[in-house]
Amino acid sequence: MSHRARVAWRGGKEDLRAHTIEVAEQSIPGSSAAEFGDDPAKADPEELFVASLSSCHMLWFLDFSRRERLRVSSYEDEAEGTMDGTRFTRVVLRPRVEFESEVASELVEELHHRAHEACFIANSVSCPVEVEPR
Repeated sequence: MSHRARVAWRGGKEDLRAHTIEVAEQSIPGSSAAEFGDDPAKADPEELFVASLSSCHMLWFLDFSRRERLRVSSYEDEAEGTMDGTRFTRVVLRPRVEFESEVASELVEELHHRAHEACFIANSVSCPVEVEPR
C-alpha cells in the first residue's frame, strides 16, 4: 500500500515559506508555524501531523462504533501536540463523541482503546499519543 502527497513551493515576497500541499483532489495552503513569523492562516506541518493522528483515531473509532451497531451523531476532537523545540514529545487527543442513544462509558472507553491500537499513524510515531475523552 502506498500513499502520496504533492508539495509545491513557488516562492513569494509576502511569505517566503508559502507552499501548496495537494492530497487527493484537495489543495491546502501551507507555510511554517506562526512562531517563525509566517502566515498563521495557513496549515503548518506540525498542525497537519496532529490532525493526521486525530483523523486516524476518529476514523477507527467510527468504524468500531459501526461494528457495534452504534450510531455516532457527532465527533469533535481538540487535539494538541507538544514539542520540546525539535521534536514532538506528546500528542493528546480530546475527542467528544455523541451517540444517537445512550452508550455505557465503559464501551466508549473500549472503543477509544481499540481505535488507538488500530491507528496506523499512532503506531508509527515515536512520541506518546494519549486519548482523553471529554
